[in-house]
Amino acid sequence: MRALLSVYDKSGVIDLARELLGLGVTLISTGNTWRMLVEAGLPAQPVSEVTGFPEILDGRVKTLHPAIHAGLLARRDRPAHMAQLAEYGLAPIDLLVVNLYPFQQTIARPEATLDEAIEQIDIGGVALLRAAAKNFAHVVTLVDPSDYSPTLAELRAGAVSFATRQRLAAKAFAHTAAYDAAIATYLAADPFPETLVAAWPRVQSLRYGENPHQRAALYGAFQRLFTQLHGKELSYNNILDTGAAAELIGEFPAAEGAAVAIIKHTNPCGVGVAPSLLEAWEKAFATDRDAPFGGIIAVNQPLDLALARAIGEIFTEIIIAPEFLPEALEHLQKKKNLRLLKALQPIGMNPEIVLRSVPGGVLAQEADRAPLAAEEWRVVTRRAPTPDEERALRFAWRVVKHVKSNAIVYAGPDRTLGIGAGQMSRVDSSRLAVWKAQQAGLSLAGSVVASDALFPFADGVETALRAGATAVIQPGGSVRDAEVIAAANAASAAMVFTGRRHFRH
Repeated sequence: MRALLSVYDKSGVIDLARELLGLGVTLISTGNTWRMLVEAGLPAQPVSEVTGFPEILDGRVKTLHPAIHAGLLARRDRPAHMAQLAEYGLAPIDLLVVNLYPFQQTIARPEATLDEAIEQIDIGGVALLRAAAKNFAHVVTLVDPSDYSPTLAELRAGAVSFATRQRLAAKAFAHTAAYDAAIATYLAADPFPETLVAAWPRVQSLRYGENPHQRAALYGAFQRLFTQLHGKELSYNNILDTGAAAELIGEFPAAEGAAVAIIKHTNPCGVGVAPSLLEAWEKAFATDRDAPFGGIIAVNQPLDLALARAIGEIFTEIIIAPEFLPEALEHLQKKKNLRLLKALQPIGMNPEIVLRSVPGGVLAQEADRAPLAAEEWRVVTRRAPTPDEERALRFAWRVVKHVKSNAIVYAGPDRTLGIGAGQMSRVDSSRLAVWKAQQAGLSLAGSVVASDALFPFADGVETALRAGATAVIQPGGSVRDAEVIAAANAASAAMVFTGRRHFRH
């Protein structure tokens, strides 16, 4: 039995090689891997002796040779294949241990150049993996050091099972697919290429999806954005809500003051800003004291003990913060089912492509993260907003883009007062927001209202003005804009058009 070892990540390879030698396996190796084995006192044949050809082009060409690929691809159950190997003085290779140049790690460095990235595109390693994985009926393919130990256990027992070889082959093809996807994405000039290539590792098997009868798993780099400090594992719905909460709180930089956002089923229940987190919490929670039960709280500053104690008023699933002060963490960890997530980086304003599954494929679009400064701010009524109204309008506009459409938000300069989400009619969303404010005992007199999309008729604005709003922010663009503006003028209200809608489906 012969094994070829050629690895960039050399974790565990010495122990693996020693075990293989103990099982009577002949080792072949390349470059630095071969040198490391020899320095460890382990006999290994350099690949150049097998091929009869030296490594050339700075190591770019070393295993791309029939002596290697024929050994991997030859089917042991086809006499003609074995006869050809013998005819040309070649021999089978029964086990391949390969992992690839660190392309993904290289491009993750902001200072990495194009030349550096290209040098980390592995050619020979990918070819070896594909050859061995194709012939998995006869060849064992190892691409992940975590598979070394269980594979050795099977070898010691006599042979690696067909099921294991098939599983390892699938893993090798998934590895090369992810590798190629990273390269294609990096080199593509168009964020929406003709062929969308994407590959994510499974990072967590979930107990179930949205409902207990649905299987689910988490893929990608979610865990690079958050570290869980306490509590049981996140569910599918928890993860969706966490993303929504982090996006919303990202609208409020810590430098502008403390901000607290409460999320339930990906919709804001309340948002508040203030000099302290406790004050911001009181404003956010006052918006709706019922809906936040079982929700998520996100803050934009290190969470302190005062807020930790106040949060005890309600049952909360998750708290997200950039930091938890020690005494706050100790207090919150007394609740065993409460998940505490440390946000490792702000995700609110990072550009990225958002994917949504649809029957037969996916939709891809840019994330809706344009800052308000990039939008048009056009006063269309006779009266312009007062400074306080303008502050409230800007606050409400940051929030409404995170509410499911049709979305309506009533707000003051530093807090939400009523939120209407996901209704089939914009008027119904406005009525719902008014009703929620009434239930919370909050007055809408002197408030402002934000709508994520245009008001198609004057009735939506008239409903808001009757409720007490004195200023309106909306995209504009309706064929009946003149009627809508006239309704605002008739009530001496101010109205601002932004020229940009924020549907969220």
